Amino acid sequence: MRGYCVKGWLLWCLSWMAVSVFASEIFPDGTPIPEWFREHRVVSVKELGKQYCITNYGVQNDSTILQTERIQAVIDKAAQDGGGVICIPKGTFLSGSLFFRPRTHLYLEKGATLKGSDDISHFDVIDTRLEGQNLTYFAALVNVIGVDGFTLSGEGKINGNGLRFWKSFWLRRQVNPQCTNLEELRPRLVYIADSKNVQLSGVRLENSPFWTTHLYRCENVKLLNLSIFAPHSPVKAPSSDAIDIDVCKNVLVKGCYMSVNDDAIALKGGKGPWADQDKVNNGSNLNIIIEDCVWGFCHSALTCGSESIHNRNILVRRCRVEHAQRLLWLKMRPDTPQNYEYIQLEDITGSAINFLFAQPWTQFFDLKDRKDVPYSYSSHVTMRNIQLDCDVLFAVKKDETQYKLSDFLFENLKITARKSGEICKDYIHNLQIRNVTVNGVHLK
Repeated sequence: MRGYCVKGWLLWCLSWMAVSVFASEIFPDGTPIPEWFREHRVVSVKELGKQYCITNYGVQNDSTILQTERIQAVIDKAAQDGGGVICIPKGTFLSGSLFFRPRTHLYLEKGATLKGSDDISHFDVIDTRLEGQNLTYFAALVNVIGVDGFTLSGEGKINGNGLRFWKSFWLRRQVNPQCTNLEELRPRLVYIADSKNVQLSGVRLENSPFWTTHLYRCENVKLLNLSIFAPHSPVKAPSSDAIDIDVCKNVLVKGCYMSVNDDAIALKGGKGPWADQDKVNNGSNLNIIIEDCVWGFCHSALTCGSESIHNRNILVRRCRVEHAQRLLWLKMRPDTPQNYEYIQLEDITGSAINFLFAQPWTQFFDLKDRKDVPYSYSSHVTMRNIQLDCDVLFAVKKDETQYKLSDFLFENLKITARKSGEICKDYIHNLQIRNVTVNGVHLK
């Protein structure tokens, strides 16, 4: 009997220790991580109400026929009937911009493809958000605006069919090298705004004409086991960011694969010399966790900017990077007041051209009517338990007339740097280096 008591006590201790480990998890600023971030269950479509298979409502399995109106009619019917799941069966279905309503969801069966039209006239012009501005522009292929509880799931794919848009963009750049993204008209793939308790899981998002997944003013969003792809050759997919997080709170990105011809995950929130004064449209990204992900080719695994004013509590952990140009990119934009704080990358392996890249970002610089240059900050950045093969370890520029970098910690790093393994300690105020080995040499 006593043996059973001891065994029971040990089991209780182990359980208590496991609970304590989870309970002791904290964000970089020391605040506890809520239990919400540890719940990874994919919502079953069976829990979401009636299923509306689009082919039961006059939509044809034909990749050559534009069927925007018919698919939208199914979405609207589901909403009118109290909600349900819009099911895309096996096959390819061509569409322009679709708008999901409250209590509606999207499910793509295995072998199903929702394919975007490559004709921009098939996308509605709406009031939307792009590049840190609220403006009139084209809707995405999938639009979810004010739809709390929305889910996008399944084993199928959403294909942006972006080739024609990409070619047009690069031709325009040949004629006018200064043309902006917005001057070359093209839609995003998925746009979710002003929505809470959203889950995207399982699907493949590919070949977006523009940004792939854009979250704006959302709260409690989980992106689970997604595969996001856009090519960097033979035709580059310009500005095909995998995930843009824009004025959001509580976002979990877990188990995703991302390979795109721009930033994989970009934190945005507003741009311009007075961006921080617009409390309605602009704002902070708070409590973002990115874990158990794999990055293929991308301009950066994690980027702060180029239109961003405040990011706090950003945690990247247990990830692998393959062929990224940068692991962490801090875009210090001289025409926008910025504060990037409490950012932590840990337990990372793989390869990147640059380990840390922090420099001024001057593309389309515009101070408008402001006479001085807004001063920016990046502080409390921790990079630890990382084994990386790179070209340059420390691609940082010092510019204290524009920004201040402070309170960085490099800890338990094993780096191979082919071109430069030097760290300029005086570029960052209070830079701490603990157990860092570069090219087999232990740094002091």
